[in-house]
Amino acid sequence: MALTFRLNGEEVRIPDADPSTTLLDWLRGERGLTGTKEGCNEGDCGACTVMVTDGRGSKALNACILFLPQLNGKSVRTVEGAAGPDGSLHPVQQAMIDHHGSQCGFCTPGFIMSMVTAHANGAADFDDQLAGNLCRCTGYAPIIRAAEAAKDAPVPDWITRDRPVAPGTQPLMPRSADELAELYAASPDATLIAGATDVGLWVTKQLRHLPQMIFLDGCADLKDIEVTDTAVRIGAMADLNALRAAMEPLHPSFAEMLRRFASQQVRAAATVGGNIANGSPIGDTPPALIALGAILHLRKGDTSRELPLEDFFLDYGKQDRQPGEFVKAVSFPRQPDALKVYKLSKRFDQDISAVLGAFNVTVENGRITAARIAFGGMAGIPKRAANVEAALTGQPWDETTINAAAAGFDQDFTPMTDMRASAVYRLETARSMLSRYFAELNGKAVSVLEVKP
Repeated sequence: MALTFRLNGEEVRIPDADPSTTLLDWLRGERGLTGTKEGCNEGDCGACTVMVTDGRGSKALNACILFLPQLNGKSVRTVEGAAGPDGSLHPVQQAMIDHHGSQCGFCTPGFIMSMVTAHANGAADFDDQLAGNLCRCTGYAPIIRAAEAAKDAPVPDWITRDRPVAPGTQPLMPRSADELAELYAASPDATLIAGATDVGLWVTKQLRHLPQMIFLDGCADLKDIEVTDTAVRIGAMADLNALRAAMEPLHPSFAEMLRRFASQQVRAAATVGGNIANGSPIGDTPPALIALGAILHLRKGDTSRELPLEDFFLDYGKQDRQPGEFVKAVSFPRQPDALKVYKLSKRFDQDISAVLGAFNVTVENGRITAARIAFGGMAGIPKRAANVEAALTGQPWDETTINAAAAGFDQDFTPMTDMRASAVYRLETARSMLSRYFAELNGKAVSVLEVKP
């Protein structure tokens, strides 16, 4: 596969790239750019962070789970390119020196590139921007101080000059949903590569060989999020940072949960369609979308179909998706915001949910007229709490109703016990989340983040 992209300001052409080669392996093995470190090799530690720029802006991404074809036509900056051509330090590099932000140095290149990207984007929420970079010796305080100190410095001209390049046409890199439909119908056994935050681990951890890969990043018509007076439609290739921005004014609890979805680097790559299509029982977006009444839009060749999102998930590892069929979009009706999404995990940032509950209850004149409640981590698939919903609907909006309905969780779910939580704890948590939802909708502060000394 012939690829063209810009690396640290210079155009690079690879005439015959192995599509399953990661950027990290290519940088270190083929280019000798060893500043980008291999830590976890699964997108968790951030030691391999690079900055990738295309027509939609700059992102911090994990090079360890980024396949080379995902860079076609884009601009890449590694830590070797953070400083200027004349050796002038980037403001965040100087600030790290001034504020003693590095000790052993292994994690430092990744921190630098996350900070360079945040600086270029004018992002100052550094606790979030750097949550995907792990440090085990210096500690985060001096690093955050360095980021704060550099935030108002001008973006260096060698960074602002980064521009995409003409990518060329590739047979396995469709440029639209129409091209994808034709290509995938002809090769239904191919692996679709969206953000590769999941598939990347098939290669780096499971050492799987992927004989044919179709890369979807060029399908610009699958990246749009459309908000109208009546509906919200999210393209399958919209990344989770874009979803978070779209949800903030509509359903802020959903957006707040997405702040805790993995890390900045993962959210910038991971797609809504990928999070749905991989069918994980602990994928964080499906329960919230199900609670909103989402409809899934699928396409195979020239044929499109729709189904309620909850009906897409049939059993663990099994979805209602035919060979050659792909997720095109997901949509839900515009509605008054009653959605609350609660994520329970062992760490606040960058952790897999033990339980995720999404609650959307409609109350009119003191009586519950509709209820949609969905969970992840409670079954082999994302699943609605049908018995709890039925127990709530038509009843008064009061504590007696909530307490009575909570018993329905025992009929709705038979959760498993694993390293994240026991079955008993998961059920108890679900009941507690329903009580929390009732309290929050009645104006009580329920988040530990709101506790004041």
